[in-house]
Amino acid sequence: MATLTTTHTGLNLSAVFKPFVALGKFLVQIGESNTRVQALRKLTEMSDADLAQRGLKREDIVQHVFADKFYI
Repeated sequence: MATLTTTHTGLNLSAVFKPFVALGKFLVQIGESNTRVQALRKLTEMSDADLAQRGLKREDIVQHVFADKFYI
């Protein structure tokens, strides 16, 4: 009977990427906590009938949410 033993002396890549993964998650949390993003999410989850009651069409949601920031 043969016994095989291996020793891994290479770099653990998951340890290298952990700080970048944490930074990415942090940036996503910052973005999702933005009130405009929350408003955007709320409106996109509404039905077309609910949007029509507010005088909006689905394709106009982004322009409506960011009107004072990017659109004239």
